[in-house]
Amino acid sequence: MIKKRSMPPRVALLLVILAVPVCLGAADRHTLILNGQSTDVLVIYLGGHPYVDLQALANALNGSVSSSGAMVALSLPVSSASCAPSPTTPSADPTPVATQPAPSHPGFSRGFLNAGIEEMSTLREWHTALQTAIETGIPLSQGLLQPYRAQTTTNLRLASVAATTTADRDAYQLLNNAFLNMGRLSDKYINMRASLTYIAPDSLQNDELNKRIMNCGHFLGALAASGQFSDDGSCN
Repeated sequence: MIKKRSMPPRVALLLVILAVPVCLGAADRHTLILNGQSTDVLVIYLGGHPYVDLQALANALNGSVSSSGAMVALSLPVSSASCAPSPTTPSADPTPVATQPAPSHPGFSRGFLNAGIEEMSTLREWHTALQTAIETGIPLSQGLLQPYRAQTTTNLRLASVAATTTADRDAYQLLNNAFLNMGRLSDKYINMRASLTYIAPDSLQNDELNKRIMNCGHFLGALAASGQFSDDGSCN
């Protein structure tokens, strides 16, 4: 009796990868019509649901796409709704329309949003490095965490320069608070190590300052996704 040889895992994985472009190529492709105007954004139907390239959509609307970890932010200019012409209907009796006053607190500028996401990303990397050292027993020192502190300081300065709107400046204060608290947390455990104080692997789980930093990080992520400033006290 001849036994069938099973396909090696690497070969099977390669076949799956090669099959993906074929499936996408076979999918129905359509062109997105935005407010009556044809765009270069392709729409692909998979399983009966339409999908578009987020970057291409952002380009069509003069926007931008930023990402940090599991978070993806789509930023659009305030006037993006009027970028593409919409069908007009004649009016026999035109009536003057009252102009709405400009909002006194516009949302985040694109430059600040991108700089803020970079700052949040490096803060997360700094925190991860500290947490890994504590959980695995790696000796903590200023030199070990200095590269993370330096990069976060640089990104915070870039966010400060990019802040142009009221929302930008208000959000920058929260970023600065998060940076200062992360510095305090880092120094706390470095000093404990220097004084030969025992640091339990799960120390961060019960650390109130660490909990504040984590809550602040979650809030800043939601803030970036909303595009508008608010403050619930998490980063104060």
